[in-house]
Amino acid sequence: MSELVLAVPSKGRLEEQTRIAFAKAGMNIKRPGGARSYQGEIAGNSEIIIRFLSAGEIARELIRGNLHLGVTGADLIYEAAENGAEMVDFAVPLDFGQADVVIAVPNAWIDVSRMHDLSDVAADFSSNRDRWLRVATKYINLTRRYFARYGIAEYRIVESLGATEAAPATGAADLIVDITSTGSTLKANGLKILEDGIILKSQANLIISKTAPLDSDQLKQIAKILAVFGV
Repeated sequence: MSELVLAVPSKGRLEEQTRIAFAKAGMNIKRPGGARSYQGEIAGNSEIIIRFLSAGEIARELIRGNLHLGVTGADLIYEAAENGAEMVDFAVPLDFGQADVVIAVPNAWIDVSRMHDLSDVAADFSSNRDRWLRVATKYINLTRRYFARYGIAEYRIVESLGATEAAPATGAADLIVDITSTGSTLKANGLKILEDGIILKSQANLIISKTAPLDSDQLKQIAKILAVFGV
């Protein structure tokens, strides 16, 4: 019988919440090798192999077809590839990991509240300040697609690997695109979300790859998993 490969987040709150969600569905995730092991199992089910990967890796490998199922955020699927969402099935929303990918600008920009205002600012920077608007983010693809929707091209992305919300205060960027759950960190750093600046509402999902080859045994296993989640 062919084994099904299911990837779950390897650490942090996402791993903890994934374990809880699966346990409630009657599937206890085990990690026999401890926290450093990248392989696990479902107690009492030898037909499913658990892989422990980062949430970003899970998104990429689901799209590539190297995993059958995985738990990760919708934002990471949309960021990983332009057509990433078309290559997977968001099978089960798991009701944790909720966060929005947003565009946030300094509170001092009192006349900037919507994307069309930001378009005017970008044009002003280009013509009067002799430089383009700088946007700090790790969501490069989502940012480019959303800005293109509003016809904004006069900007430069500053790739963020750390505390994105601090970039405007330090002078590293003029505004940010980042993920937020409550908005409190943005407020603490003197930033406001544009009224139409929510790019994506995200949460953790149990996701099925549409590109991974699946035989009849694996399809049956997927059906069983979905059934215990009430799908």
